[in-house]
Amino acid sequence: MTRQQLIQQIQEKQSFLCVGLDTDLKKVPQHLLTEEDPIFTFNKAIIDATAPYCVSYKPNLAFYEAFGVKGLMSFDKTIKYLKEHYPTHFIIADAKRGDIGNTSAMYARTFFEEYDVDSLTVAPYMGEDSVTPFLGYEGKWVILLALTSNKGSHDFQLTEDQTGERLFEKVLKTSQQWGTDENMMYVVGATQGRMFEDIRKIVPNHFLLVPGVGAQGGSLEEVCRYGMIHGDVGLLVNSSRGIIYASNGGDFADVAAQKAKELQEQMAKIMQNNA
Repeated sequence: MTRQQLIQQIQEKQSFLCVGLDTDLKKVPQHLLTEEDPIFTFNKAIIDATAPYCVSYKPNLAFYEAFGVKGLMSFDKTIKYLKEHYPTHFIIADAKRGDIGNTSAMYARTFFEEYDVDSLTVAPYMGEDSVTPFLGYEGKWVILLALTSNKGSHDFQLTEDQTGERLFEKVLKTSQQWGTDENMMYVVGATQGRMFEDIRKIVPNHFLLVPGVGAQGGSLEEVCRYGMIHGDVGLLVNSSRGIIYASNGGDFADVAAQKAKELQEQMAKIMQNNA
């Protein structure tokens, strides 16, 4: 998917919502456990219910790999279902890959050729040769970890060198030599607040994938105030638990749709105010 195609979807839907498919069998409605493939059954219901309100889905590989081959089959079925029934939705494989060049090349082949997803989260800390193999696929995106939403992000990402440059800032600056705002995004946690101002000084035009709104306590309004790009939006704001586990009863899909709709309506108002 090209940048312009993604922007078009955002404008048409008046939404920049990404729904995280972090499917945990300990949290899904228990009546689904009798299904042949409860993970896919849950995902399909969530997707069908929330598709009108979002532009993207982000399955987290950890929740599928935990179940071995069966989990990966559920992941594969989920991706194929999205591509067949919702081909304009942007698919993010949240796998946080990144290794020496030949290994990264195989990871890239896995996700961009075998699964054919639109994008993949990548850890940048092994440097250029661990990232560039992912950037050789036309229409595919690399989403680099920059400033994450977890508490431990402060352990390394905010450390400063002798000039006062923080590590996440060095990642942002250096990585721009590898890719462009047409094939590279950055992960920036919603809990980072006004740090989005500093990030936009370095990457004013790149899309940002923003986890942490909802269950992790990030503020949508704050993210948009400091991180939104005028016209293009430049944000994909992810919500996982706050949508998919809003109910664990028979109405789980309907409640998920309502939560997604509420976020979409907030986003529409913000976009209209920033038009």
